[in-house]
Amino acid sequence: MRSWRVNLIFAILIIFGAAIISRLFFLQIINHKFYQAQALGQQTVFEEVEGARGEIFFKDNTKSLAVNNDKWLLYVTPQEIENKEEAAEILSKIIKEQKDQILSKIEEGDSYTVIKNKLTDEEFNEIKNLVNSTELQRGDSKLKGIYLDRLPGRYYPQEKIAASVVGFVGGEGIGQYGLEGYYEEILKGKKSFKEEPRNLILFDPEKLEPTSLDGSDLYLTIDYSIQFEAESLLKEAKEKFGIDSGQIIVIEPTTGRIMAMADYPSFNPNQYSKEKDISIFQNSSVQKIFEPGSVMKPITMAIALNQGKITPDTTYKDEGFVKVGVETIYNFNKTKKYGIQTMTQVLEKSLNTGAVFVSRLIEPSIYIKYLDDFGLGEKTGIDLQGEVYSRNENLRNGKEINFATASFGQGIEMTPIQLVDAFCVIANGGKLVKPYFVEKVVNAQREETEINPKIIKEVINQQTVSQLTSMLISAVENGFAKQAKVPGYYVAGKTGTAQVPYEDRKGYYPNKTIHSFVGFAPALNPKFVILVKLDNPKGKSSAETAALTFSKLAQYILNYLQIPPDH
Repeated sequence: MRSWRVNLIFAILIIFGAAIISRLFFLQIINHKFYQAQALGQQTVFEEVEGARGEIFFKDNTKSLAVNNDKWLLYVTPQEIENKEEAAEILSKIIKEQKDQILSKIEEGDSYTVIKNKLTDEEFNEIKNLVNSTELQRGDSKLKGIYLDRLPGRYYPQEKIAASVVGFVGGEGIGQYGLEGYYEEILKGKKSFKEEPRNLILFDPEKLEPTSLDGSDLYLTIDYSIQFEAESLLKEAKEKFGIDSGQIIVIEPTTGRIMAMADYPSFNPNQYSKEKDISIFQNSSVQKIFEPGSVMKPITMAIALNQGKITPDTTYKDEGFVKVGVETIYNFNKTKKYGIQTMTQVLEKSLNTGAVFVSRLIEPSIYIKYLDDFGLGEKTGIDLQGEVYSRNENLRNGKEINFATASFGQGIEMTPIQLVDAFCVIANGGKLVKPYFVEKVVNAQREETEINPKIIKEVINQQTVSQLTSMLISAVENGFAKQAKVPGYYVAGKTGTAQVPYEDRKGYYPNKTIHSFVGFAPALNPKFVILVKLDNPKGKSSAETAALTFSKLAQYILNYLQIPPDH
């Protein structure tokens, strides 16, 4: 009888043990991965992280133009906090806010409750030190459920300098305008997920900014010193000449490297949200078209010289006006007749009638082809967001009056970057180059990619270049552009005074003009081309405004680059 009971108990134990073993086998062997994943989910969190945005530097890494300035956000997961009162008290001492207010946020919050946005460096460091304490590492639960989150930020150390070139990063973290917009895909960091232990504050920036995810850095062609001087001269033009706005571009003619691009008025990209008129964000050098005026005459001369239609000594008779159909075209000085004039003298005195004389020697189709070859019929391809251009459809309709006025820069439209790029053709021996800002890209692995200059096409021959350069030197030495002279150097260039067309109807403003000067130096071995464009200066000629501004900047660059005098 007793033996039967012992056997029964033993059998029950065997069955029970087998059940336990079977269950353990099922849990630990068959469903091992499931429960391992479940445990991992309880012990860890997967944070979405994004690499740092690439930074932007001036030429030779002399100064930073755009850098990262990340801030930190303090948030809690209330259900994970074991002692809400104690947590609120700790945070109150660190961020200097009322304990009751913090406690209220914790008690009423959801799974992601922000306690403070944009911690100061002192607050961040104090929390970091607290997390690193031995006490917490041994299992202290005071800060369980409390987290830090990185808020990517962008800072522009130079503020208004080159603001229209760099653009800015908007509230959604996307580049807007300029380089920030154009190179968005290269600059922005990649996104990924990172596994972190649960209940630990994410305090280490290095963990949140893995190098492999970082965006690429941009190294520019812009020289900070030349950029600063150009912007200073535009401010001076505002004070002396009362300009409404203005642009200066400095470019290396043989390569297309932009040495400076200044725009007035400017804005502070650190405070872009305060601007009421968003048009100030546009870079006028690439996003606004204008009628250039007499700076167009050298292009007209280049076409005729290259076609063999004229020489610098070809003459015509100036009567002070010229009839084109029913229209009459006058010189700037309507009261004076200059008589017999050479083509060189046409540039010296900036005679509209002389430009019309030349245009009549050129077939319209040939003229349009050369305009396109000079880059005036399409975008330059410069690496800035939002470049615009005009196809000048009025010329393509073939009316004689349109070609006549276009020859001296009226009724033809272009951007400042197109105009200065066209002058590079004259300065570099006849080739159209692509203008650009970024000469080196450095990725997250510190691998460098050099950007090489790009020659697009040959436009005019060397003889035309030599002849036209001599004519432009004479325009400065003997003509209306004497203010553009630089002692010790030959300068080649041309002034321009243009009317401003109405935006909504035909015709021109009676009291608005644009003064410009485009030139290069040293004329016989050019190191730079400068365009000065001043919008609506008051009471002066372009020789006294734009040409004078050119002279000051050219003098500065020649000294700065230590270029020896050539005469």
